[in-house]
Amino acid sequence: MASSLTTFTDEARIALDTVSGRATGLFSPSLRLGVTGLSRAGKTVFISALVHNFIHGGRLPLFEAQKSGRIARAFLEQQPDDAVPRFQYEDHIAALVNDRVWPDSTRAISELRLTIEYESASGWSRMFSSGRLSVDIVDYPGEWLLDLPLLGKSFADFSHEAFEMAVLPVREDLSQAWRALSAGIDPNADADEMTARRLAESFAAYLKACKLDERALSTLPPGRFLMPGDLEGSPALTFAPLAAIGDKRPRAGSLHAMMDRRYEAYKTHVVKPFFREHITRLDRQIVLIDAMQALNAGPGAMADLERAVTEILSCFRPGRGSFLTDLFSRRIDRILVAATKADHLHHESHDRLQAIVRRLADRAVARANFTGADVDVVAMAAVRATREGTVRQGRETLPVIIGTPIAGEKINGETFDGRTETAIFPGDLPENIDAVFDVSGADHRQDSADPAIRFVRFRPPKLERTAEGVTLSLPHIRLDRALQFLIGDHLA
Repeated sequence: MASSLTTFTDEARIALDTVSGRATGLFSPSLRLGVTGLSRAGKTVFISALVHNFIHGGRLPLFEAQKSGRIARAFLEQQPDDAVPRFQYEDHIAALVNDRVWPDSTRAISELRLTIEYESASGWSRMFSSGRLSVDIVDYPGEWLLDLPLLGKSFADFSHEAFEMAVLPVREDLSQAWRALSAGIDPNADADEMTARRLAESFAAYLKACKLDERALSTLPPGRFLMPGDLEGSPALTFAPLAAIGDKRPRAGSLHAMMDRRYEAYKTHVVKPFFREHITRLDRQIVLIDAMQALNAGPGAMADLERAVTEILSCFRPGRGSFLTDLFSRRIDRILVAATKADHLHHESHDRLQAIVRRLADRAVARANFTGADVDVVAMAAVRATREGTVRQGRETLPVIIGTPIAGEKINGETFDGRTETAIFPGDLPENIDAVFDVSGADHRQDSADPAIRFVRFRPPKLERTAEGVTLSLPHIRLDRALQFLIGDHLA
């Protein structure tokens, strides 16, 4: 799909930018790592933990360069893109370490440069390599990425798909008000600003309801309707799908024509620059997903998450180029799909969580016709908020996780105060992972009174200190494995 998202002019701009970047990289090797995921998947936490473990020499036994002692030091430098906001690492670490609260979610694109000085494992490489790599970490909302398929769709296509999705069992009741409003409006009537505004607000309210924890749905374009930023209230966001429209050209001056024009403006001025200026410049990518939230909400949410991952993967430019083509075009040659919050499960269920992610990724890769890049999966926790233990219940010994649930979290009728450490048995993931995707005959509203599995959110951990009073790095689960896949070969 990515090949259909740009014009010849776009490709020319991308080529010029790539040539400039390659020239700079001859003297200062760099790697652009994209970090994305839908809201609350843990993008901010992942980046903060990655940098904190590098700078503080964290425990990363599966990260070969660190394990073998070849990392001399890692430090932050000024990022190369002055027009992109800086990722506020220091503020996020203060929230995690000092206040023990999770930092604010990603609301817009940001960037951070981490420079690593290392010794190559090869004597031959040490003769020709500076032993220095700058990793430019680009953080952006996954909701924005889900807009990219819109570039290949007309307003009529967008409208048809929106209404088809809206009547799915998991969405039907949430979309009822918007669908009723749209059904009473004639698309061929004269354009009216207040009508357009009512439709846009009703459509946005439906999308936001889909995003709440009770449904935890993922495929919700346009992404700026959920995260408008400085576009809030602008004509570019004052449009909505229309019912019962054909593929014929709309009448000039009609509501249909207004909506069509604003949809195209959204693609031209919002979506396309994001793709051209950021996505096409990436070398590696990690896609973070909150499978726990979707599992809480039931099979409908899991099926929707699979649809979202497929849409996301279809937007990348995968593959490995030749020396010549790499001068003019970047390709993403490694993508990691990571299920976050593995610390919310006992390790006995980690293999099943990883199998669920593998199922998501494999089917998404196949459906997106995605070839040419290495794709891997992992179940991880960039910051481990719990530890493991066991409790006896009658004659049975149950594996539990121990941590401090966030204030207001509920399980089995108990509401937590945010201060008390608690042992929780979250349940076991099913052995047959097909069951979590099976929407046939399943109620989209999981019975919260007695769910088979139930996950609560925990506060960040209290960090350990050495005898000298030095604060240790943030604990994690498989962050080192993720780093080895994403950048390990560049430090060989």
